[in-house]
Amino acid sequence: MGITALKDKRERGFLDGQFLIAMPGVQDGSFARSVVYICAHSSTGAMGFIINRQQELSFPNVLEHLKIVEEPHTAFLSKQARYFPVLYGGPVETGRGFVLHSDDFSCESSIPVSDEISLTATLDILRAIAEGRGPTRATLLLGYAGWGPGQLEAEISNNGWLNCASQDDIIFDPCVDAKYERALALMGVSPEMLSTEAGHA
Repeated sequence: MGITALKDKRERGFLDGQFLIAMPGVQDGSFARSVVYICAHSSTGAMGFIINRQQELSFPNVLEHLKIVEEPHTAFLSKQARYFPVLYGGPVETGRGFVLHSDDFSCESSIPVSDEISLTATLDILRAIAEGRGPTRATLLLGYAGWGPGQLEAEISNNGWLNCASQDDIIFDPCVDAKYERALALMGVSPEMLSTEAGHA
């Protein structure tokens, strides 16, 4: 499932708007100790974003690469824009950018993900952030995580993931290092408590 599935969401899956938290048995480099925010889940698959992997690229780097702002002018960006978080969203389409953001910003391409969160994948929002006109809360993610029909359900039943309700404060916190522990704490769990036994919130 990809971004087009979000635009044509006719059914709501039980994982929509939930966090997936990787169990210790998940050894894949992209997903080990990851927290994934699920944006769309249905019989056709699922898609979401890893929210606790920092990118080496900075937001000014992204603006320069896309020629939104020329290099000499990046020094004059607002503090918010200079330190705007850029995360690794997942292993699919890693050259493509997606902005998860609060619903106080909207353009033609914005897609509601929940009552409070939208997704925009066009340059409009990057220009707005660079110019100080962007949403109150947002993060840029390069790439996304996708699963085919039944794939994610199988991974959960095989004890690959825990799932629980998401929290905006965790999604938008620019400090990614503690997000894994914070997401587990939503369930009253610490990393030391995790075992290979199955369990769901």
